[in-house]
Amino acid sequence: MPIRDGADATALREAAQRLADGELVAFPTETVYGLGARADDDAAVARIYAAKGRPADHPLIVHVAQVDAAQAFAAAWPARAQRLAAAFWPGPLTVIVPRAPGIGAAAAGGQDTIGLRCPAHPVAHALLSEAASLGVPGVAAPSANRFGRVSPTQASHVAAEFEPSLWVLDGGPCEVGIESAIVDCSRDRAVLLRPGTLTRERIEAALGGEKLGMRDRDAPRASGTLEAHYAPRAKVRLMDAPALKAALSVLGPTGGGAKPPVAVYSRTVGPLPAGIPGRAMPADAAAAAQALFSALRELDACGTPLIWIETPPAESTWDGVRDRLQRAAAAG
Repeated sequence: MPIRDGADATALREAAQRLADGELVAFPTETVYGLGARADDDAAVARIYAAKGRPADHPLIVHVAQVDAAQAFAAAWPARAQRLAAAFWPGPLTVIVPRAPGIGAAAAGGQDTIGLRCPAHPVAHALLSEAASLGVPGVAAPSANRFGRVSPTQASHVAAEFEPSLWVLDGGPCEVGIESAIVDCSRDRAVLLRPGTLTRERIEAALGGEKLGMRDRDAPRASGTLEAHYAPRAKVRLMDAPALKAALSVLGPTGGGAKPPVAVYSRTVGPLPAGIPGRAMPADAAAAAQALFSALRELDACGTPLIWIETPPAESTWDGVRDRLQRAAAAG
């Protein structure tokens, strides 16, 4: 797989040209690595869906270098979207707005709304800017992994998912580690459709104190919001600390070359029985988000059929991590 240094100007130019030509390019953002295609070319976007095995009606997020590029995809640019972009762009927040006719239909999953984000990662910003100079108005990019599986936060994770011909820009480990928060700004009230590392309280403050509404049946479909998502091959089970301790207490030691029956990801429970692989979940929510997908991949590589995970705290700072783990558990 041609993994290229995202800091190399020649690699960036070649990647931008590939996007302009309708090809796929994987690139880093501060959240996760994305699998990108030019968002104004429905045939190019269709290659994303095919590569991931993603349903064509499950919308993607369009990444842009600046606000005016986002507005080119919008039939209207609501004041709420402007407030959120001013507060959090570039950064890990996606806004959903009415889609301009004639552009981005495939990226929007056929809907009349579209999700837009300006990423903060310097490689992503440089790529988007270079691509824009070649006539690419924005890049549609879901996470660069097979549909429903664990998102990639390193270039090597992308390499493990796709054919060697995929062009990948390496920007190092992702700083945020889980996908952006998504706020629907297309209706009469702003609604949080997917939590991220930006808390509900921070988003509401940026909206001038307006309370975010609850998702309802009329909400637009949004990336990463299916009940089952972000799942390793092993089945995930979430348990509070007492339940996890009780479950571990009945396990005997594992040895003799036998595969362990379970792997564990926990903040507070330990030590683990002999032979049971585990990782320590960081006590800080931001650090836990940054480490989450890498930890799931490492534990899945142990070959265990089960991963037991201690349920994150109820505080709003943990909402994004809790959301990803609940969806991973639903896949089992």
